[in-house]
Amino acid sequence: MLNAVTEERIRVRYGETDQMGHAYYGQYLFWFEQSRGAWCRDRGYTYKNLEEMGYYLPVLEVHARYKGEVMYDDLIIVRIKMTAIKRNAIRFDYEIVSNETGKTVTEGYTWHLLVTKDLANKGIPKEIMDLLERDPALYSRLD
Repeated sequence: MLNAVTEERIRVRYGETDQMGHAYYGQYLFWFEQSRGAWCRDRGYTYKNLEEMGYYLPVLEVHARYKGEVMYDDLIIVRIKMTAIKRNAIRFDYEIVSNETGKTVTEGYTWHLLVTKDLANKGIPKEIMDLLERDPALYSRLD
Protein backbone atom coordinates (compact mmCIF):
# COMPACT_ATOMS: atom_id res chain seq x y z
CA MET A 1 0.00 0.00 0.00
CA LEU A 2 1.75 3.11 -1.23
CA ASN A 3 2.22 6.02 1.16
CA ALA A 4 1.05 4.22 4.33
CA VAL A 5 3.43 5.58 6.99
CA THR A 6 5.27 3.58 9.63
CA GLU A 7 6.91 5.38 12.54
CA GLU A 8 9.99 4.09 14.35
CA ARG A 9 11.09 5.82 17.55
CA ILE A 10 14.85 5.87 18.17
CA ARG A 11 16.86 7.22 21.11
CA VAL A 12 20.23 8.50 19.84
CA ARG A 13 23.02 6.61 21.57
CA TYR A 14 26.38 8.09 22.53
CA GLY A 15 28.23 5.83 20.08
CA GLU A 16 26.14 7.26 17.22
CA THR A 17 27.55 10.76 17.76
CA ASP A 18 30.77 12.62 17.08
CA GLN A 19 32.94 14.37 19.67
CA MET A 20 30.59 17.36 19.67
CA GLY A 21 27.56 15.21 20.49
CA HIS A 22 26.00 15.52 17.01
CA ALA A 23 24.69 12.39 15.32
CA TYR A 24 27.30 11.10 12.88
CA TYR A 25 26.04 11.64 9.32
CA GLY A 26 26.49 7.98 8.29
CA GLN A 27 24.35 6.81 11.20
CA TYR A 28 21.23 8.07 9.44
CA LEU A 29 21.53 5.19 6.96
CA PHE A 30 21.32 2.72 9.85
CA TRP A 31 18.20 4.51 11.08
CA PHE A 32 16.73 4.25 7.58
CA GLU A 33 17.49 0.51 7.67
CA GLN A 34 15.95 0.09 11.12
CA SER A 35 12.79 1.84 9.97
CA ARG A 36 12.53 -0.44 6.90
CA GLY A 37 12.50 -3.39 9.27
CA ALA A 38 9.72 -1.72 11.26
CA TRP A 39 7.84 -1.04 8.01
CA CYS A 40 7.85 -4.78 7.25
CA ARG A 41 6.87 -5.73 10.82
CA ASP A 42 3.93 -3.30 10.63
CA ARG A 43 2.68 -5.42 7.74
CA GLY A 44 2.96 -8.77 9.52
CA TYR A 45 6.29 -10.07 8.17
CA THR A 46 9.99 -9.47 8.62
CA TYR A 47 12.85 -8.79 6.26
CA LYS A 48 14.18 -12.17 7.40
CA ASN A 49 10.98 -13.74 6.01
CA LEU A 50 11.79 -12.22 2.60
CA GLU A 51 15.27 -13.73 2.76
CA GLU A 52 13.83 -17.11 3.73
CA MET A 53 11.66 -16.87 0.61
CA GLY A 54 14.86 -16.30 -1.40
CA TYR A 55 14.55 -12.53 -1.99
CA TYR A 56 16.79 -9.62 -1.10
CA LEU A 57 16.51 -5.82 -1.37
CA PRO A 58 19.97 -4.33 -1.86
CA VAL A 59 20.16 -0.54 -1.86
CA LEU A 60 20.75 0.95 -5.31
CA GLU A 61 20.61 4.61 -4.40
CA VAL A 62 20.43 6.65 -1.22
CA HIS A 63 19.84 10.32 -0.59
CA ALA A 64 19.78 12.26 2.68
CA ARG A 65 19.18 15.96 3.25
CA TYR A 66 20.12 17.19 6.71
CA LYS A 67 17.93 20.08 7.84
CA GLY A 68 18.60 20.29 11.56
CA GLU A 69 20.59 18.94 14.46
CA VAL A 70 20.25 15.52 16.05
CA MET A 71 22.17 15.19 19.30
CA TYR A 72 23.12 12.51 21.79
CA ASP A 73 20.11 11.25 23.79
CA ASP A 74 17.57 12.95 21.50
CA LEU A 75 14.44 10.96 20.79
CA ILE A 76 13.73 10.96 17.07
CA ILE A 77 10.88 9.55 15.03
CA VAL A 78 11.67 8.07 11.64
CA ARG A 79 8.65 8.12 9.34
CA ILE A 80 8.93 5.78 6.39
CA LYS A 81 6.64 5.10 3.48
CA MET A 82 6.95 3.19 0.23
CA THR A 83 6.41 5.75 -2.52
CA ALA A 84 7.11 3.87 -5.74
CA ILE A 85 7.16 0.37 -7.17
CA LYS A 86 8.65 -0.25 -10.59
CA ARG A 87 9.11 -3.51 -12.44
CA ASN A 88 11.82 -4.71 -10.05
CA ALA A 89 12.59 -1.72 -7.81
CA ILE A 90 11.07 -0.15 -4.71
CA ARG A 91 11.50 3.35 -3.29
CA PHE A 92 11.15 4.25 0.38
CA ASP A 93 11.00 7.86 1.59
CA TYR A 94 12.07 8.90 5.09
CA GLU A 95 11.41 11.85 7.35
CA ILE A 96 13.26 12.12 10.64
CA VAL A 97 11.47 14.31 13.13
CA SER A 98 12.62 15.62 16.52
CA ASN A 99 10.26 14.28 19.17
CA GLU A 100 10.94 17.38 21.27
CA THR A 101 10.27 20.08 18.66
CA GLY A 102 8.23 18.22 16.04
CA LYS A 103 10.51 19.68 13.35
CA THR A 104 11.82 17.67 10.43
CA VAL A 105 15.57 17.33 10.87
CA THR A 106 16.34 15.01 7.94
CA GLU A 107 14.65 13.84 4.75
CA GLY A 108 15.78 11.10 2.45
CA TYR A 109 14.99 8.16 0.23
CA THR A 110 16.39 4.80 -0.83
CA TRP A 111 15.86 2.76 -3.99
CA HIS A 112 16.07 -1.03 -3.71
CA LEU A 113 16.28 -3.74 -6.33
CA LEU A 114 14.44 -6.99 -5.63
CA VAL A 115 16.83 -9.85 -6.42
CA THR A 116 17.25 -13.53 -5.71
CA LYS A 117 20.35 -14.98 -4.05
CA ASP A 118 22.03 -15.37 -7.45
CA LEU A 119 21.29 -11.64 -8.09
CA ALA A 120 18.65 -12.38 -10.71
CA ASN A 121 16.03 -9.63 -10.99
CA LYS A 122 13.03 -10.84 -12.95
CA GLY A 123 10.51 -8.39 -11.61
CA ILE A 124 8.49 -8.45 -8.42
CA PRO A 125 6.54 -11.72 -8.13
CA LYS A 126 2.92 -11.72 -6.94
CA GLU A 127 3.82 -13.28 -3.57
CA ILE A 128 6.15 -10.35 -2.81
CA MET A 129 3.81 -7.74 -4.27
CA ASP A 130 1.06 -9.04 -1.97
CA LEU A 131 3.35 -8.44 1.03
CA LEU A 132 4.41 -4.97 -0.14
CA GLU A 133 0.83 -3.87 -0.72
CA ARG A 134 -0.48 -4.95 2.70
CA ASP A 135 -2.45 -2.37 4.65
CA PRO A 136 -0.69 -1.97 8.02
CA ALA A 137 -4.05 -1.16 9.64
CA LEU A 138 -4.94 -4.84 9.20
CA TYR A 139 -1.89 -6.18 11.07
CA SER A 140 -0.36 -5.91 14.52
CA ARG A 141 3.32 -4.95 14.50
CA LEU A 142 5.54 -7.95 15.00
CA ASP A 143 8.05 -7.72 17.84
